[in-house]
Amino acid sequence: MKKTIWLLTDSRMGSVGQMRGIAAVLPKEKFEIMEKKLVYTPLSALPNVLRGHSLLGIDKESRPGISRDFPDIVLSASRRSAPAALWIKKASKGKTKIVQLLYPGQFFQQDFDLIIIPEHDRGKLSGKNILYTVGSPHRITDETLNAAHKKWETAFAGLPRPLTALIIGGNIKGKGFTEENAENLALAVKKFKKNNGGALLITDSSRTGENAEKNIIKILKDIPTYSYLWGDKSENPYLGYLSEADNIIVTGDSVSMCCEACGTGKPVYVFCGKNWLTPKHERFVRSLYNAGYAAPLGEKNDFQPKGKLNPAYEAAKKIEQLV
Repeated sequence: MKKTIWLLTDSRMGSVGQMRGIAAVLPKEKFEIMEKKLVYTPLSALPNVLRGHSLLGIDKESRPGISRDFPDIVLSASRRSAPAALWIKKASKGKTKIVQLLYPGQFFQQDFDLIIIPEHDRGKLSGKNILYTVGSPHRITDETLNAAHKKWETAFAGLPRPLTALIIGGNIKGKGFTEENAENLALAVKKFKKNNGGALLITDSSRTGENAEKNIIKILKDIPTYSYLWGDKSENPYLGYLSEADNIIVTGDSVSMCCEACGTGKPVYVFCGKNWLTPKHERFVRSLYNAGYAAPLGEKNDFQPKGKLNPAYEAAKKIEQLV
C-alpha cells in the first residue's frame, strides 16, 4: 500500500517549487502525493513560538482539508506553514512524520522528523534531524529537460551556436538592482559572447525593473538574441532555454534560478554585482563555487561543472527512510 504525502503549499512559488522538486523524484510506486493549499490570515505574521502547534494564522477555508485523514508524511516549506505541520503531527497522535524545508525558526526543532536546510544557512540549527544541502531542491531533472527539448528544439534553431541563456533577476530585500549593476552585467555578457561567439536567450523578472531591462537590451543589441521579457504574453520558454543552451549566465540574487541552472549540468556563470547581494546570497553563491557547480562571470570562459546539482534526490532518500 502506498504511503501518503501532503505538500503544504502557499503563494510563495519558490518554496512550492522545492517541494514539487522533491515530490517529482520520490518513487511513484511507493508514494501518493497530494497538495494542500494554505491561505494565511494576518495572524500568520506572529512569531512561531506564539503560534506553536496550531492552526493559528491559517484561514478557516484551508482548515478542513488538513484536519482529517492524516497522511504518513507532511512536507512544509515556509516559516508560516510550519505550525500547521506541527499541528497535523499532534492531531494525528504522532502517525504523521513532518519534513520541513528551509529554516523553521529556532523553536520546536525536536518535533520535526527531518529539517532540510541549504548549506549557506549552516549554523542556524544542528542535530541528528538536520540535513544540510548545497543549494535547494528544484524541478530540473533529465525528464524535465528532455520534455523541454522536444518542445523547444526548433524554436532557436536559426540562431548561431553556442547558445547562452541569460537569466536576470533584480531587486531583493533592501537591495535594488541598480542601473550600474545592470550595465555591468550587460558589459560582462557582451565580453563573454565576444570571446565565445553565438547567440543569447534572454529572460528577466518582475524584479528587474524597466530601466535596467532597457539598458541591458540596448548594450546587447548587436548580439543575435531570442528574448522573453517580463510582461510578454507568449508562452514562457524558460525550460526551453535551460534545455537548449550550451552555457548559462544567471544573476546571484535568486537561489532557485541558480540551482535550476546548475541542475542542467551545463557551464554556469554567476553575476553578483556591486553592493547588491545580501550576505546570505553571497554565502550561497560561494557554496556553488566551492562545490564546483558554477563559476564567477568574467573570471574564466571555459568552466566545466563537476556534475548536475539537485538536492531533491538527497532529500527524497532521507524521506523514504522515515517510513
